[in-house]
Amino acid sequence: MTPRAPKSLAASLAAFASVALTGCTGGQAALDPAGAQSSRITSLWWLFCWTCAAVYVLTMAVIVIGVIRKRRRADEPDAPAPPTTTPDPAREHRASLIVAAALAVTIVILFVFMFGDFFTGRALASLSGDKSAMTIRLTGHQWWWEARYDDAVTSNTFTTANEIHIPVGRTIEFQLEAADVIHSFWVPRLHGKKDMIPGHSTKLYLKADKPGVYYGQCAEFCGHQHANMRIVVVAQPHEEFEAWRTAQIRPAGEPPYPNLKHGRDVFMQNSCAMCHTIRGTTAGGRVGPDLTHVGSRQLLASNTIPNKPGHLAGWILDPQKIKPGVRMPQNAVDPHDLRALLEFLESLK
Repeated sequence: MTPRAPKSLAASLAAFASVALTGCTGGQAALDPAGAQSSRITSLWWLFCWTCAAVYVLTMAVIVIGVIRKRRRADEPDAPAPPTTTPDPAREHRASLIVAAALAVTIVILFVFMFGDFFTGRALASLSGDKSAMTIRLTGHQWWWEARYDDAVTSNTFTTANEIHIPVGRTIEFQLEAADVIHSFWVPRLHGKKDMIPGHSTKLYLKADKPGVYYGQCAEFCGHQHANMRIVVVAQPHEEFEAWRTAQIRPAGEPPYPNLKHGRDVFMQNSCAMCHTIRGTTAGGRVGPDLTHVGSRQLLASNTIPNKPGHLAGWILDPQKIKPGVRMPQNAVDPHDLRALLEFLESLK
């Protein structure tokens, strides 16, 4: 059923406020900050918003007062004719003072905006000196995100995709890269936008103040499925994050049941192993996301469909129907083999 349009200005404003505070797509609310950097950006936004709103209201009030006074003079039967001689010097002086005052206020506002922007930029860069920051190398692909968690111990380095976990209260250094075209990393509740340009590595620092699931988006048009290039950042308490990290470091284990072994064989014998990696097997493809622990992810296809057997089956068989233009081809898999493959992928947690 088509939603009904708001019937009044108040309803329209209420609808706008609802979108602004809750976010357009699953909690992407830039005005509901959950990190130190996003709080600074939000404060600057409100400064601009309320100042511009006050200037607009005052300007409209002056215009309305001027129009009303002019109409009243025109309606007076004994009103004197407009002067045809030299204007009144006192009146001209008052007008000059009003213009000068308006100009001075405008200059002050612009300087307030300039200093506000300067100090916000300084605050956003303050985390870059944190020596205890955790490094995540994030690469944008058409149309998914590759996240590599670097560690001083090489065996503790691992790669995941589209769903990023971070510890609450710790600075995260994102090293941003693009594999093909320009992308832009943006998780509104945690930080502002940062472009990712092929051949040019950039950095972004952020810190989540509270646990939660924060949704983001590629903010630079990057092709047919740009709107479906989504990202999820899961901020967890330190203990929960370490448990997740420990599980991600481990390679996929040996399947304990014959049906799971059959599913692994289906994966290895089809084109899946040519594009995807599953650590613990000989599958080492680098074209698509790492699937070592795909069963633990909440969503699939760059966070566009739930991680459920039915959705996963549809994605394997005909990804073009779900995300037209995606680089994953169709796969003709026998129903019996497909069931085994689904069970195997679901077991990768």
